[in-house]
Order: sequence, then structure tokens, then C-alpha cells
Amino acid sequence: MPERLPMPSVPPFLGPATDDEPPPDVADFIRYCHGRRPAGWPEIYDEMCAVAARGEFNGWDHDQFAARGLTFALPEMLQLSQWVRAVLDGQPEAPEAEAVAVAVG
Repeated sequence: MPERLPMPSVPPFLGPATDDEPPPDVADFIRYCHGRRPAGWPEIYDEMCAVAARGEFNGWDHDQFAARGLTFALPEMLQLSQWVRAVLDGQPEAPEAEAVAVAVG
């Protein structure tokens, strides 16, 4: 019978991230992406990845975002989703949504 190889070590889940507010540069990036594609999580994640890949925000690529504390890696997904929620919760409603509400109401 072949010998079983040991399973790779997996770091433990550390629970929810503790920083509720992103760094100011990251918050600006989230607002920029939301302005381009007004969507919530997880749809805005796709826009953020695309913008970063093309260097459309201040010319920054993935390495420059990582230097500012933002990565698009799976282990940091919870933190990123919390940052997006924190930034978008503070955003005023989109003008289009207000116009529709006024027209309907």
C-alpha cells in the first residue's frame, strides 16, 4: 500500500477582521470603482479587480494596492468586503435612484 503524504498545514481562521475603515487611498479607490459601476458586494469586486489590472486608478497596479493594504487574494476577501461595506454605507444614494423615487412617489 502506498504511503500517504501528510496534508499541508492550513493556517487557522482568525475570525472577522478588526479594522472597519480602510486606509484613505483604498476608500477613494472603492468610491472610484463604485462610481464606474454602482454595485454592491460581490459585483463591485469584479470592477475593482479590472480597474486594478488596467492601472486605471492613479496608475496603480496590484503591487501598489498591496503596498496600501489592499489585496484581491481569497484570505483577505472578508477584510475587503468589510471595507467596501464601510465605504458604501457612508455614500449618499445615487442621483438616479433619487430621481426614480421622486418620479414614482
